[in-house]
Amino acid sequence: MHYFIGNLGHFLVILSFISSLAAFFAYFKATGKEDIEEKASWLLNGKISFYVHALAVLGISITLFTIIANHYFEYHYAFSHSDKKLPTHYLISTFWNGQEGSFLLWMFWQAILGVILINTNKFWQAPVMTIFALVQAFLASMILGVVLPIIDFKIGSSPFILLRESMADAPIFKMQPEFIPEDGNGLNPLLQNYWMVIHPPVLFLGFASTLIPFSFCMAGLWLKKYRDWVRPALPWALFSGAVLGLGILMGGYWAYETLNFGGYWNWDPVENAVYVPWLFLVASIHTMITYKNSETALKASIILVITTFILILYSTFLTRSGVLGDASVHSFTDLGLSGQLLVYLLVFLFGAIVLATIRWKEIPSSDKEASTYSREFWIFMGATTLCLMGFQVLLPTSIPVWNKFVTIFGASSNMAPPADQMAYYSKFQIWFAIVIGFLSAVGQFFWWKKIDKSELKKELQVPVLIALLISVIIITIGQVTKPAYLLLIIAAVLTIVGNSKILLSILKKNPALSGGAIAHIGMGMMLLGILFSSGYSTVVSLNNTGLLYSRDAGEEFNRDNLLLFLHEPRTMAGYDIEYISQKLELRNGDGYIDKYDVQLTPDEDKVIALKDGDGYKAKDTLQVFGENTYFEIEFRKDGNVYKLYPRAQINPDMGGILSSPDIHRTLKSDFYTYTSSIMKPDEEKEWSEMQELKTALDKDFFANDYVSTVTNVVKVDEVPGTILSQDDVAVKATIKVKGAREEYTAEPYFLIRDKMVGRISAEIPQLGVLFTLVNIHPETNEFTIGTNTRQKDWVVIKSLEKPLINVLWIGTLVLMAGFTIAMLRRYREFQLMKEKGQE
Repeated sequence: MHYFIGNLGHFLVILSFISSLAAFFAYFKATGKEDIEEKASWLLNGKISFYVHALAVLGISITLFTIIANHYFEYHYAFSHSDKKLPTHYLISTFWNGQEGSFLLWMFWQAILGVILINTNKFWQAPVMTIFALVQAFLASMILGVVLPIIDFKIGSSPFILLRESMADAPIFKMQPEFIPEDGNGLNPLLQNYWMVIHPPVLFLGFASTLIPFSFCMAGLWLKKYRDWVRPALPWALFSGAVLGLGILMGGYWAYETLNFGGYWNWDPVENAVYVPWLFLVASIHTMITYKNSETALKASIILVITTFILILYSTFLTRSGVLGDASVHSFTDLGLSGQLLVYLLVFLFGAIVLATIRWKEIPSSDKEASTYSREFWIFMGATTLCLMGFQVLLPTSIPVWNKFVTIFGASSNMAPPADQMAYYSKFQIWFAIVIGFLSAVGQFFWWKKIDKSELKKELQVPVLIALLISVIIITIGQVTKPAYLLLIIAAVLTIVGNSKILLSILKKNPALSGGAIAHIGMGMMLLGILFSSGYSTVVSLNNTGLLYSRDAGEEFNRDNLLLFLHEPRTMAGYDIEYISQKLELRNGDGYIDKYDVQLTPDEDKVIALKDGDGYKAKDTLQVFGENTYFEIEFRKDGNVYKLYPRAQINPDMGGILSSPDIHRTLKSDFYTYTSSIMKPDEEKEWSEMQELKTALDKDFFANDYVSTVTNVVKVDEVPGTILSQDDVAVKATIKVKGAREEYTAEPYFLIRDKMVGRISAEIPQLGVLFTLVNIHPETNEFTIGTNTRQKDWVVIKSLEKPLINVLWIGTLVLMAGFTIAMLRRYREFQLMKEKGQE
């Protein structure tokens, strides 16, 4: 038993909690001190305490990963989220698979950011780190797992709890208190994707970084330095916007590659919970830039920065309290932390509101009227639109919270979230996106040039004409007719063209100023990519057979899915589509092996090769990912041939079949295919009645419409699975069957044991035929062959073409590049001001 490491981890959790409280107290005291020596003493205490906290968080992380990597299954966390078969990179993702690990990841990033702030900004250190340390204390409390003895109240859920403690009522622990499982439950198969190794860390870094602008804002209000906080906060806000946006889009790409709803965004409540704070964060960045350049929108910046961080906390409550249990498949289950999460949210919500309210009248505001032709007006309109986009998503997403809330007062609410989330949110968000597109195009001209009414037409004339010409070409080729789509195309193209003109002029003067224009070009590209890849996604697998696959599945399933029998090609949308075989993935990374070329063993992850292959020989034991089956589907069009391997897994614990798509990528579109139904391997086979016929060697006959031939009949001394005595007789027939793509072999046996006849049939599962050597007629050199047939191997697939989706992904990279350039510029400005002693 590895008790020491768990006790060490638990001690480090307690240390991290206590040291964060100590840092909070020391920095709080330092903020209120005017005596230089006393202030320095408290600052030193705070710095030491936070360093201890950061080292404790690092120690917790190392300890937990050690438990996972070494398969210490006596610990609940390792048992619940990992197993011995997981490769190292998936063991890493196991770290943040559970609630406790994800809280720890959040703490880890904030500890690093806190250390950076301590060493880069001395003036703001005390007030900013006061907020930082308090937030860390709340996060540390989430993984404390401590029970207060007097009131019997548990604080947090520890990642170091033993399995026997968490499952004390399980019969096995009553019989064997020291029982340790041989293996764990494993990682959720949907999380066994390389994006799950990098997406959560990036997303949680985005979460953590939103605390920095919030802390500077609170520090500015606290110290009454209402203007000064914006300059140091702005580079961090840009950093946060870039990282959080990248994390969200990584999650979208994971969903695109792993889930089978046919895209990268489903308006799931958990997706919405991170999308909304990002919108407010981007709005706050724009108002902060406006204030820094013209000293307007300071109050708006304060409100938006506070709102962003509070929405991060609210999203945490939504996804971790269990309130979305019935509304989202992505949310965490409730670990009894809902009360703590609510306190976490309310403390900072009311604390920020109270402080802002107290200082509100003292916060300077500009009396300058924002003209329609001023950059401030256009920034305000853009920020307002972003906030409205956020509220439109936030309110329906919060319906489960409202339903829970009213029950507190004895009432009841039966409000339900939108049934068709995609249609509901998209019909509103597209109009907001159109407005954002036009504002991004026109607003940039006002940002960089002083334009009056007479000059506006001159400045916009060329970009508008070029954008309209390009839009007409795109609309014509894409056959776009919907009014909203038409406007979105024009807005997106105008954004790209207008900002490209601005970019060219900026590059001639000062490339460091190009971040905003590049970011807006990226956003325009994303709008085009989203429109065409989602709005004009084409279903290739239309069912034109007239067959009704399932009465329970609905009209859409029966219309948009295609039933494929093995080696029976179908023609759809100009494609010849053929189901080739079932495959297993080799664990050594060498691709796939045909499922019918191996012999299964009691261990689903080990198979025995039946024939030689690339890198292995017959009878070799091979390591495979046994829980997954890949269906080889071949597509042929215009002389081009490519194969896709969509994955399916029978998983009763997760609702039956888990399907993941495979994607063929081209420059202009993606071809996206997944299995929507499969023949279950444990399904009882329904065989037809045996048909008997007489045949001779090398004489063709038909079995299930396949040409078959008995090529050899020999006496044998060994029969697999049967022990023969000296008086027993065994004969083996070799039957060759010509399939559509290859020749198959079946070897049925005829036995005489103890003067009784026995028969061992041979199945060719790919073809759905069973051969039996019924009798031997030596006098005529003939044989009676019995054949039973069943439904051949089949799979139901859905295939879609997603045009211009690469424009979305490229636009994402361009957007991130723009954020990065802007962030570096603002940071250099801040550093320059520090050197001049103005910060």
